[in-house]
Amino acid sequence: MRYSKWIALVSCVLLIVTCFIPWTYHADVQKNFTGFFSEKNAYGSPGKYFIFFAVLSILLLLLEKVWSQRALFFVGGLMVAYAIKTYILFTSCYNAYCPEKKMGIFLVLGLSLLIFTMFLFPDIKLKTDKKEEQ
Repeated sequence: MRYSKWIALVSCVLLIVTCFIPWTYHADVQKNFTGFFSEKNAYGSPGKYFIFFAVLSILLLLLEKVWSQRALFFVGGLMVAYAIKTYILFTSCYNAYCPEKKMGIFLVLGLSLLIFTMFLFPDIKLKTDKKEEQ
């Protein structure tokens, strides 16, 4: 794909922004949970890891080396797996109460999948030997 690198870069930046918007609303404590806040830090701070994955992805995308494209595939897989784990953790019911899902949690999952999909189609030109062409 011709624009896969740029779509991935924009998606990484959007993923960083998404860590700061509400992911779920818990009416029992009357608070919104984000990537950096949960009541008594019960769910940790997954936003830190998503920002780490996004910044690492941006750096690897800008290198344009074959090994960096392979590393991107690995980082993208980790990002998707962590997004699925985070989605299950934040949206699961507890004590017969289910939190209200906000747009942020869906964006985290969707952007992670989009980033991984763009890593599957790298826009990189391989150098060939002149002897092989002749």
